[in-house]
Amino acid sequence: MTQARWRQFTEWPLLGVAVIFLVAYSIEVIGDVSDRRAGALDALIWVTWFLFAIDYLVMLVLAENRGRWFVRNLHELAILALPVLRPLRLIRLVLVLTILHRFAGSTLRGRVLTYVLGSAVLLTYVGAIAVLDAEENAPGSNIKNVGDALWWAAVTITTVGYGDHYPVTAIGRLVAVGLMVGGIAVLGVVTASVASWLIEQVRTTTAKEIEQADADLEERITELTALLNERFPSSPLNSGNSAAVRTTVDS
Repeated sequence: MTQARWRQFTEWPLLGVAVIFLVAYSIEVIGDVSDRRAGALDALIWVTWFLFAIDYLVMLVLAENRGRWFVRNLHELAILALPVLRPLRLIRLVLVLTILHRFAGSTLRGRVLTYVLGSAVLLTYVGAIAVLDAEENAPGSNIKNVGDALWWAAVTITTVGYGDHYPVTAIGRLVAVGLMVGGIAVLGVVTASVASWLIEQVRTTTAKEIEQADADLEERITELTALLNERFPSSPLNSGNSAAVRTTVDS
């Protein structure tokens, strides 16, 4: 089995695992759950983490060049191996965008709806939950509830940055950096999509104008041929062939 085959086989199951993880993680961070329920949520989160770890190991085994794949995916190993980076496991949720890409198509509308709206909503929510997990109990933190976290994530991903809320922990700041980079990427997709659409529209309009000009020229040549045939019956151009007139006009 190849990596591509494994990825195709596990894409939808991992998407389901990612969604389950997001729900459990959100309830644990946002909700005021009892110790018993918190233990159950922790167990569920660790099960999803274990499934992601299996996926990582299988991908490593199936890699054609394991050393190169290992080096290029050190961030995956860090997210799996370091408990302190637990909020960063949420980046697994980019699988949602991979699935949505299948339905996006190649049109501007599809790309914008998928990569702009989908990415913005997902990144904003994930960033908010991750920073809230890191900040809500930290000394001196000003992000204490989900409302503060969502507001902070929204102004961060749009690169507005009012500064009324900001992370004070190392993990919170690391989440902020990721959200800033994600916001720049989303804006880049918007710019690229709009530029591509404009170029496509200009190309289409130009092609239509050239086609219309050719049609008008052909019509004028046909009219000129008929006029010459009427006035100069013995003319060499009296052949009824508009191509001869076109050649004469061009010369």
